[in-house]
Amino acid sequence: MSTLIAAVLFVGVIAYALFGGADYGAGFWDLTAGGRERGRPVRELINLSISPVWEANHTWLIFCLVTIWTAFPQAYTAITTTLYIPLGLAALGIVARGASFAFRHALSHSRGELGISVAFASSSIVTPFFFGTIAGGIASGRVPAAGRGDPMSSWLNPTSVLGGVLAVTVCSYLAAVFLTGQAQRRGSTSLERGFRRRAVGAGVVTGLVALAGVFILDLDAPRLFHQLSTVGAALLAVSGLCGLAALLLLRKGRPPVVRTLAALAIAAVVAGWGVAQYPYLLGTHLTIHQAAAPAASLWMLFAVSCVAAILIAPSLYLLYSLQLRRKLG
Repeated sequence: MSTLIAAVLFVGVIAYALFGGADYGAGFWDLTAGGRERGRPVRELINLSISPVWEANHTWLIFCLVTIWTAFPQAYTAITTTLYIPLGLAALGIVARGASFAFRHALSHSRGELGISVAFASSSIVTPFFFGTIAGGIASGRVPAAGRGDPMSSWLNPTSVLGGVLAVTVCSYLAAVFLTGQAQRRGSTSLERGFRRRAVGAGVVTGLVALAGVFILDLDAPRLFHQLSTVGAALLAVSGLCGLAALLLLRKGRPPVVRTLAALAIAAVVAGWGVAQYPYLLGTHLTIHQAAAPAASLWMLFAVSCVAAILIAPSLYLLYSLQLRRKLG
């Protein structure tokens, strides 16, 4: 049951990486759109694309937090007492991003619009970066099982920095692919062409960062490198092939296919990390079984997760499908 709950937790992580990641990546392109008038078409497309769904996407983050502190309280304590600096900065980024995005609508076409847009875009980059450093600290074994690890070196290290940079580039790639389809559905040829170029550029940069990461992991996290190159190799290969196929099909004008391939590329990377980490939750010193709560708590959590999936998943599917069909204002 502990392994099953860990798999459920990772499903939540993958979902947040996809849906939340696309939102964060949109903020990156918002920051690089240009001045107030030059960047207005890009920012309007971003507003129309994420306004109906951005709050719903954080459902997955809440789900992951509730699952880990209920099912694996020892790991939760260890993570929060060691990585509290990047966790706090990521939380601050989420709050700043949400507030600035809401105020941007109120300040539209005013002098304060550009400043609020910069705050929204900057926090959209900062937040995934710190989430990536957290993942790097956990994966490289820098979070002690007893908690209260080094508050700086636990996330300021080569693997964590790699995780942060990779998170930003992956989010940017995913958002560019999604926004290419949104621009096509709205009949904006110039925006479609622009986001197609952005998607190709972000995909190339992400690939280069991942390639450099091979050498970084080999030196800084040898156990993780070994697992990724053996048991996780198939998933990484799937990720690379899906990502490349998505870029090649961008010109074919098939947004659902391209969007699915891009999502599979990101999901396979995160799943590869999970497979490489197994059977440990923290480095090589705390296994899933050791960190698990009593069996009664795990069974109750699993039952609640099933009920939540039955109630919430159809609602989210309806929300996303209506947004993709442009049925929401």
